[in-house]
Amino acid sequence: MILMVLGGLSGQVMVVLVRQVSVELHPFEITLFRAVFGLLALSPLFARYGFARFRTKRLGLHALRGILNASVGLAFFMALTLISLAKVSALSFTAPLFTTVLAVLVMGETIRLRRIAALCVGFAGTWVILRPGFVDVEPGSLMVLAGSAGFAATMILAKMLTRTESSIAITLYSTLFSIPVALAAAIPVWRAPTGEELAWLAGIGAFGTLTHLCFNQAIKEAELTAILPLDFNRLIWASLAGYIFFAEIPGAWTWIGGAIIFASGTYLAVRERELSKEQSGEAAA
Repeated sequence: MILMVLGGLSGQVMVVLVRQVSVELHPFEITLFRAVFGLLALSPLFARYGFARFRTKRLGLHALRGILNASVGLAFFMALTLISLAKVSALSFTAPLFTTVLAVLVMGETIRLRRIAALCVGFAGTWVILRPGFVDVEPGSLMVLAGSAGFAATMILAKMLTRTESSIAITLYSTLFSIPVALAAAIPVWRAPTGEELAWLAGIGAFGTLTHLCFNQAIKEAELTAILPLDFNRLIWASLAGYIFFAEIPGAWTWIGGAIIFASGTYLAVRERELSKEQSGEAAA
């Protein structure tokens, strides 16, 4: 539970740094340096495990996941410069909804009435935040939704890869293949960062890596039912950071819609874990 809260806090430190650096540097360039510094953070693993741990016969899937991962980063970092931190956080809760949809479409998973109802409720929460027809839908909001769908696709690919690949190898190849995509996007808007900006960019890479480590370890250490409700703290941290550093005050619709999406996504994740346990029990029997 502590790791889940720390992961949420670490992630918001990263997005505050992204917003701060993006005043001078384009978000696409920030995405590139996030990947580069993320790769540097993984370098000690080579010394510990050697290159044999990273051999793979599924390079195509790794490449696809890396490309998607870079695209997600480009979308999210651009969105951070266009809409409030709280709205980015609230809309990012749609990732489990998209994951469920893709699991049905791509992996042929069975979906029944309760999960369908949860999906409908979750996407209704998205409508509450965006309120199309009542207010203009901001491009930044659409970027977050596109990024969440892309993130869901990376989760499906990770699930497929974990059957034969280690989590370390999946992380490494995802980072490696994301760098050329981020570089291609950054070249047209390139400006050499100053020494101070490089320090901020290193911080973005470090806090981004810490966020992933906290969430992954939290999921490993505890049941989803115990820790997933604490993921809502991301919206709290985002609202506080937006108010303190950028004078942003999230509207009531963002809170209401975010809570609806979060509750729906949490139910889907918990339900998925219950179904997996039931299937494992049946297989053991």
